[in-house]
Amino acid sequence: MIISLVSTVALAVVAWLTIINTPGWARVQQGFFNPEVAVAALPRIAEGFLLNLRVLLFAVVGVLVLSLIIAAIRTLRGPVFFPLRALASGYTDLFRGMPLIITLYLVGFGVPGLIGSGGPRIPSEVLGTIALVLTYSAYVSEVFRAGIEAVHPSQVVAARSLGLTHGQSMRLIVLPQAVRKVTPALMNDFIAMQKDVGLISVLGAVDAVRAAQIETSHFFNYTPYVVAGLFFVLLAIPMIRFTDWYTARLRSREQIGGIVS
Repeated sequence: MIISLVSTVALAVVAWLTIINTPGWARVQQGFFNPEVAVAALPRIAEGFLLNLRVLLFAVVGVLVLSLIIAAIRTLRGPVFFPLRALASGYTDLFRGMPLIITLYLVGFGVPGLIGSGGPRIPSEVLGTIALVLTYSAYVSEVFRAGIEAVHPSQVVAARSLGLTHGQSMRLIVLPQAVRKVTPALMNDFIAMQKDVGLISVLGAVDAVRAAQIETSHFFNYTPYVVAGLFFVLLAIPMIRFTDWYTARLRSREQIGGIVS
């Protein structure tokens, strides 16, 4: 432990001394790490970041609901459900293949264009949330479907033999096991969504990214972009660490009783 700490500190010191003695470092520091600009831009960026958090909250709920519905439809059996399965499959193929930025443009500018100037004005953050839900539901539904299909069919047979309906079997028996199997993958999608909420700025929403752009234009300095990036990094780090811990915990549980050579 002590050796690791000493080596880490030594590497950090060497890296810092190397960076600050690099030609042009003063110019880089002034353009990207200016403390005065960071302090001045912080309130506006923080206010915009709260909008990102609200969009993320609603998007997560929407993605969970819609993706579960799509995954359940895709796991239906029988020829009578073929049209529903085809629609769900087409949905996932479409939005997994389409770039998120295109979906944002189509929803954020296309929907208001259909409504026209005489209709109600939909806030850009609402349209951005809808675009995020449409895109990420396609990815998360496939994760849920993989988890559902990973549950052994005997579990469903046993549940039905006890008198449970198909819906009860899915809700009480299959889904709890499926979610447990795919939790690490779901967490990774959540981390990706945390970053992509910043793309709502292309629709005009004054979130952290847009606020940083405004402050950068005002000061003619790129430090506000660094500040906004740090907000997103600080948001993602706890979930990244939790994902690593949970993945290691699942791995250790699976290896209990095994022999490792």
